[in-house]
Amino acid sequence: MDADQVRKFLLTLPHVVETMQWGDNLVYWVGDKAVGGKMFVLVNLDNLLSHGVMSYSAGPDRYSDLLEIEGLYPAPYMARIHWVAAERWDVFRNAEWQDELRAAHAITYAKHPDEVKSTLNLPVAQLKRLVAENTAIRAKKQKPRRQRRPQRNPRRRVP
Repeated sequence: MDADQVRKFLLTLPHVVETMQWGDNLVYWVGDKAVGGKMFVLVNLDNLLSHGVMSYSAGPDRYSDLLEIEGLYPAPYMARIHWVAAERWDVFRNAEWQDELRAAHAITYAKHPDEVKSTLNLPVAQLKRLVAENTAIRAKKQKPRRQRRPQRNPRRRVP
């Protein structure tokens, strides 16, 4: 499996939204974050591979078992929420990857509150409209960044 195959597979799952964040990372969400979506897979497209090729939600039940598989390790910054990272694509066969990603999707969907689940099950047109409205509201709430004043040197005495 590779990033393209993962992308094609994930976009077939219900309520999956893809974003590009934090440099060259494809992030997959169960539901758009504008309506309370949660991230469940991160695919690293960077050639450095310092954080593996992919990280995903494993859940507390499978986390320790998965860490015993060669090529899987605690995901940087996300290990506390039971995410694992794969250092290469051949850790699993394609069918096994699909099972892992399906499970990550199910775990993440189950964490959503009932209100978000009902929002995700709205008709597509209504959901798109709600996402657009919430995105516009969030954009208005963001304050413009203030410019920093230069720091004074406390050791320098002004005569």
